[in-house]
Amino acid sequence: MSEVTVLVDEEEEFDDRGSYNHSLVQGNLTHLIKLHSDYSALVEVSLDTSDLDKSQFPNIKNELIPDVCAYPRRPVAVRDILVMKEMPKFVIEVISPRQGSFSIIEKFQAYFAMGIKSCWLVDPVTTVISVYYPNQPPRTFASGEVVDEIADIKIPLAEAFE
Repeated sequence: MSEVTVLVDEEEEFDDRGSYNHSLVQGNLTHLIKLHSDYSALVEVSLDTSDLDKSQFPNIKNELIPDVCAYPRRPVAVRDILVMKEMPKFVIEVISPRQGSFSIIEKFQAYFAMGIKSCWLVDPVTTVISVYYPNQPPRTFASGEVVDEIADIKIPLAEAFE
C-alpha cells in the first residue's frame, strides 16, 4: 500500500476545521430546527455569491458556506444542487476554537447583502446564541429560548448545548 501526501495551507485549513463542540452544537441545532419549525436545516451547503458586490466584500470568493442554513421544508431534490442560488431564511455560524467572532460578523454583512434576513452566532464555550438582523443590534440569549422573530422560530437554548 502506498502512502499519499496531501499538502494544504495548514493555518487556513485549521481555522475552518470543526471540533467536538462545534460538531455537537451544529448537529443539535439542525435537529432543533427540524423539531421546532417548518424548516429544513442544511449543513455546510454552498451559497452562490456571484451577485454580491465584491468591491464591498473583497475577501469573499464565489461561494459562502455557513455551518447551518434553514430553508422552507421540501423533499430531496431529484437533481442535486451543488451551489444554492436561492438564499436561506437564516444562517447559523458556530464559533470554532481558532475562529474569532469578528470574521464571522464580516460574513454576516455579506449574508445580509445577499438578502438573508437573520444570522445566528453560536458560542459553544459561553453557551450563548446571538441573533443578528440587518441594521439592528443583535439579540443575545443566555437562557430560556432563542427567538428569531423574522424567521418565526423559537428553540430551547439549553438543548443546543447538550
